Amino acid sequence: MTPDFLHVSRRRFFSQSGLALGSAALGSLLARDLPAAGQGVVPQIGPHFAPKAKQVIYLHMIGAPSQLDLFDYKPMLQKLDGQRCPDELLKGKRFAFIGGEMTLAGSQFQFKKHGQSGQEISELLPHLATVADDICLLKGMHTNEINHAPAQMFLHSGFGQGGRPSMGAWVTYGLGSDNRDLPSYVVLLSGPPGGAGTALWSTGFLPSVYQGVQFRGTGEPVLFLNNPEGHSRADRRQVLDAVRALNEQQLGIVGDPEIATRISQYEMAFRMQASVPELMDISQESQATLDMYGAQPGKASFANNCLLARRLVERGVRMVQLYDSDWDHHGGLDKRLRAKAKDVDQGMAALVRDLKQRGLLDETLVVWGGEFGRTPLRQGADGSGAKTTGGRDHHKDAYTMWLAGGGVKGGLTHGRTDEMGFNVVEGGVHTHDLNATLLHLLGLDHERLTFRYQGRDFRLTDVHGKVVSNILI
Repeated sequence: MTPDFLHVSRRRFFSQSGLALGSAALGSLLARDLPAAGQGVVPQIGPHFAPKAKQVIYLHMIGAPSQLDLFDYKPMLQKLDGQRCPDELLKGKRFAFIGGEMTLAGSQFQFKKHGQSGQEISELLPHLATVADDICLLKGMHTNEINHAPAQMFLHSGFGQGGRPSMGAWVTYGLGSDNRDLPSYVVLLSGPPGGAGTALWSTGFLPSVYQGVQFRGTGEPVLFLNNPEGHSRADRRQVLDAVRALNEQQLGIVGDPEIATRISQYEMAFRMQASVPELMDISQESQATLDMYGAQPGKASFANNCLLARRLVERGVRMVQLYDSDWDHHGGLDKRLRAKAKDVDQGMAALVRDLKQRGLLDETLVVWGGEFGRTPLRQGADGSGAKTTGGRDHHKDAYTMWLAGGGVKGGLTHGRTDEMGFNVVEGGVHTHDLNATLLHLLGLDHERLTFRYQGRDFRLTDVHGKVVSNILI
């Protein structure tokens, strides 16, 4: 005689077991809306140990700034400027575009030492120089990818192609949110997104509740957040209640966690209608604060985004990413790099200073950098190599990023490149090492922060990465 359970149809199985699975998924998501003793909102799965930092502000300069003209001064390169590069220095090197005779290119800009630490910073960043003792320069950065979109993906997801979760998604998966009225992961743009586009803040194969949400500096702060014309907040509440009932019914039948995500996000959007306009109104800040950042209410700018980033972490947003475009200087470096540095210098220095004076820097990790660096070789915009129009090609083997706050030693230079800036010779930090360190500062073990997908466990650092303990307080 056949047991009764073998006669259960697939539809009936999901209608019964799906109810339990769906309720568990919904309960997990909506648990974030319930107050938890001492922390406001229930975290997801971590932290694994006591964190140094509670939140991250990540400043990505899309296109890759020239470390040789901003942070990594090379006297010997200056001395040999304009001379043919020795063949032995080029052995095994890959370049994206530059070809023909290779000419060495010293920086056109002056460098000075700043602060008690003596951090060496270019004349192009006079504001950042005033907080030199608060930042940690990582001069031994290196990566795997040599072109923009793959390198951007590699930096933020640990993989050079799309489909993997971004760092922000991993962080919010690990730690959840401390604010029930705002997303735990927010993205701000000054200019167009990078070559990798919105994949830079994708949730990949993680549940979509961990997706980054783009906020806009002008117009409607979040697309489709406002009620349609002629509809009140009460009307929206009535619609949401009806949609929620339908979604919960479907969730009970099929048990799809994405339906639970949809319910949760609809509720978040409703609460954001009240919280986001107040957040985005930087005119509430004092004139002294606006002047410090160089911010202007109602204008989209990197400076405004830096101020918004501070306002976001003040309100418990876990991960804030700022993307600033147009750092890809294959030519016209003398004018274009000067202009871009001026765009970001005041705002990012003010961000560090403002966080510090408000007592937030110790718990906020600030990260600055691009997807790779720039060559010690001159590249002309017209292919001529002329110094007046010269730029620099992509360079994956040696570049600079900086960190501040969140358990990182200020006033420290970690790592060193050779006298030409071609290779790291001391204190190398691979992209996976950087991400392992950032997660560590947030109280997350990069080897334990995993998600099983297609039969294997994935993590941000793939099967690599080591924490750079020398830079930690």
